[in-house]
Amino acid sequence: MSQDLHWQKSSFSAGDSDNDCLEIAATPATLHLRESDTPATILSPTRTALNALLTAVKSPTRAP
Repeated sequence: MSQDLHWQKSSFSAGDSDNDCLEIAATPATLHLRESDTPATILSPTRTALNALLTAVKSPTRAP
């Protein structure tokens, strides 16, 4: 599957071999995620799961 996908790294990635980062590839129906240091492991979250992740990441941290 990964050969058919066009993987992109964040523009914040320095691009050197010591800088592991999240890579993303999109198809018309799915968004695929992987870490550059483990490219064989690909996550393809549902829209609901991805929305929940992004909502959690964007939420301000609240102290207990």
